[in-house]
Amino acid sequence: MATTASPYGLRPINRVDGMPYAGATSQFLIDPAGTGTNLFYGQVVLINANGYIALSTATGEDLTTNNLGGSGLGAIGVFVGCSYINAQGQQIYAQYYPSGTTGVVTAYVVTDDTVTFQAQLDGSATQAVLGANTFFAAVQSTSTGSTRTGNSTSALDATVQTAAAAFKIVGFASPVTDAYPDVLVKFNPGAHAFSNAVGI
Repeated sequence: MATTASPYGLRPINRVDGMPYAGATSQFLIDPAGTGTNLFYGQVVLINANGYIALSTATGEDLTTNNLGGSGLGAIGVFVGCSYINAQGQQIYAQYYPSGTTGVVTAYVVTDDTVTFQAQLDGSATQAVLGANTFFAAVQSTSTGSTRTGNSTSALDATVQTAAAAFKIVGFASPVTDAYPDVLVKFNPGAHAFSNAVGI
């Protein structure tokens, strides 16, 4: 039961049509010169103007100036780990990307815009939130995650809206009467790069 606030970003669960999510990811490069933010499992990421994976720092409260991929742009998906060569020459497979890591770093991203994700709301809700739109309760940053677990600590906003926003609530993963319900969400059209016709 979600009786305490313990958010974890977005966890892939299944496809919106009910089919199992088979764990498929796409691989992208992180800037080999290093990027100045940690990337945690469950964070939404974008492709930046240089063609590299970077953290989305918008809430997704709207699909214009606050869209997840930048103003009017969609995100590419959800970060679920990376691999790189450390200073000792060892191949590392990691739950999160440590800020400033240089060299060839491969990010693994869930890019399928039909995937349903589980996330925690930042407050109480009712059955009426089903079908409503939500967004991140606060912007993602280098510190919205745990370097111990490698997981995001971002929650979705319990104050839902009918206006366009990043995610649509399509189900519940815990009793809606919990203090901090776990919900199932999907990217709304336009919030994901695959359903957004605007290029970078």
